Amino acid sequence: MSFNDNVQIDAGRARSGGGGMGGRGLAIGGGGGLLALLLAIFAPGLAGQLGIDTGGSTGQSQYQQQGAGGTQPVSDEECSTGADANRNTDCRVIAATEAADQFWGEYMSQFSDVDWRQPQLTLFAGSVSTGCGSASSAMGPFYCPADESMYFDTSFFETLQSDFGAEGGPLAEQYIVAHEYGHHVQHVTGYLQYSRDGSTGPESGAVRAELQADCLAGMWAGAATTTVDPESGEPYLQPISREQLRQAIDAAAAVGDDRIQEMSTGRVNPEAFTHGSSEQRMAWFLRGYETSQQEPDFRQCDTFRASSLDI
Repeated sequence: MSFNDNVQIDAGRARSGGGGMGGRGLAIGGGGGLLALLLAIFAPGLAGQLGIDTGGSTGQSQYQQQGAGGTQPVSDEECSTGADANRNTDCRVIAATEAADQFWGEYMSQFSDVDWRQPQLTLFAGSVSTGCGSASSAMGPFYCPADESMYFDTSFFETLQSDFGAEGGPLAEQYIVAHEYGHHVQHVTGYLQYSRDGSTGPESGAVRAELQADCLAGMWAGAATTTVDPESGEPYLQPISREQLRQAIDAAAAVGDDRIQEMSTGRVNPEAFTHGSSEQRMAWFLRGYETSQQEPDFRQCDTFRASSLDI
């Protein structure tokens, strides 16, 4: 799924490095899967970022850590239009975030009881300081509710293909961004608190939170081709092809608990699930996507009230 060339992008939407706020709270993984939520459940005062060990680089960051409000990691020359986003991965993450800003800002405006605000976006490489503690690229993308920021080392997109067998592609990358943005939506609306019910397993709050974030990612994807950039007057994204949609679904499947457990241990233990099975992750993404093909409806993504997570 490509951005329309004339869409206007603000490179300053992203900051580089960290911006830690004392190491409090729980970092919520998503795109990377296998987030060690058990640690947060049983030791909620511990502040480390918890994410998948992707085997990614832990070396010197290419971005200098600037502290809170650090400099932008992509220049205005590199990232100012949709055409730039189609060429540059970091710019594509920024553009997907801005498209999500527009979609969720418009959607949430109908709810007077929601104090909507946009998440912050941080691009880093190697390691980063966050409001939830220190993290490395090995943990994959994550959202930290303590500083309301999404964190991405875009080298993860290559890891998703090389280590997890995902096919990749722009929409697959945008699914990861939209999933982490979904965690922010959960935080603002109050759903994220229900993820900490002290259990793991196929019906746990942790799994319900991750599947809801997948569904919210699908909601965004389903409406992205009709969400208009207010500066250019054009939709952010071009129509989604069947192949691109399949790539996004494949990315969701690649980070299912059952698939990752099978790869890492040779067996599947549903009682240790924290993110949901590959089948569930694909199904809930598609549920969100399909509801936005008609009219976006947050209620269709309410996994916490669903009698069954198998749809």
